[in-house]
Amino acid sequence: MIVIYGIKERLNPIKASLSDVIQSCMGRELGLPEDKRSHRFIPMEKEDFYYPGGRSDAYTVIEINMMEGRRKDTQKALIKSLFIEIEKALGISPVDIEIIIKEQSAHCWGFRGMTGDEVTDLKYRVKV
Repeated sequence: MIVIYGIKERLNPIKASLSDVIQSCMGRELGLPEDKRSHRFIPMEKEDFYYPGGRSDAYTVIEINMMEGRRKDTQKALIKSLFIEIEKALGISPVDIEIIIKEQSAHCWGFRGMTGDEVTDLKYRVKV
């Protein structure tokens, strides 16, 4: 589950392209299948979106929620890949991108009527 925040005038026109870049990086770095895209865009009014100095209106926050199990190096590779690929595809400077990975235990996830620690048919690996 990925939640993306930004100023609506900047975020709305790039949602589809940004989703493609994010999913591509998730696939390459985590082995996540294309059909497991779960992105939520939160376009905000400028007056409701405060951000640090030295950033532009392109400032974008990407929160990545995932079951715990990925190695530190895998998570770092994902973050660095996102910085590079977003800048390449959309021209958003890494200074205007903030990425947060939030890990939760598998038992804290619920989908398809079960908890994450009960699922046995995932088509991707969590421990990468």
